[in-house]
Amino acid sequence: MIKEHKPYYKEVGEYYDQDAPQFEHRYWENKTLQTIRQSFREETEAQQFGDNILEVGFGPGVDIIYFAKKYPQKKVSGIDISDGMHQHAQSQVEANKLTNTRLEVGSVEDIKELFPRQKFDLIYVYFGALNTVSDLHLAAELLKDVLSADGKLVITVINKWYLSGIALPLMKGKVSVAFRRLQKVWGGYSNTRQLESKCYTPAEIKKAFSSFQIIKRRGYSIAYPAWYQNNIVKKLGSLANALWKLDVILNCTPFWSKGEYALYILKHRR
Repeated sequence: MIKEHKPYYKEVGEYYDQDAPQFEHRYWENKTLQTIRQSFREETEAQQFGDNILEVGFGPGVDIIYFAKKYPQKKVSGIDISDGMHQHAQSQVEANKLTNTRLEVGSVEDIKELFPRQKFDLIYVYFGALNTVSDLHLAAELLKDVLSADGKLVITVINKWYLSGIALPLMKGKVSVAFRRLQKVWGGYSNTRQLESKCYTPAEIKKAFSSFQIIKRRGYSIAYPAWYQNNIVKKLGSLANALWKLDVILNCTPFWSKGEYALYILKHRR
């Protein structure tokens, strides 16, 4: 249940309710999004983790299904604020006859209530779920409370300083578009439907998650096109692979955080 004192989450939930029927279909048509998502998974699976997994913001359930199928001996739970996404994901769980999953509707603030006395060995938050929490510092503390002693937290966030996202609109004379992410509130990806979101810098993530130790970080779509630029990837052909490899190199420079997304792997401080 989404707490009544969080009207913002009601707005976000309704936004994604409208997207739920087409969300997964668009994903399977987008090779760029698939490539980035698979890299998120590989970074996650490179970590050692126990048998209790939680996804925050499971959307249409693509990753819930992936982890539940690949690790049938583990329990895979998920939470999402959209009723529409929950219904779609649950239908996919049932279609795949998965018995090791549990999906709930709610926000980060609801985890303790929905999963009382549970600790999770792996918590992952892919794409922009943390960009639509009402209080990032509070979310970080709540995730800390439900992460097991040796657990890993994998988060990905939309960056505030996305250089390509600034440069390309500027070249087209779209100044207001170029600097939208730098504003206190970002309206999201759609030009027709606004979703109040916040983009973050590495310093903001480090501050919010100060009770964690960051053990790895990685930037995405620094030179490689963003997930919503799948048409560009198609036109680039093999050059797109070269840009992906260039991103690997750029991750060893200060430009690592100037891409579209950043991934952080965290654990409890000792």
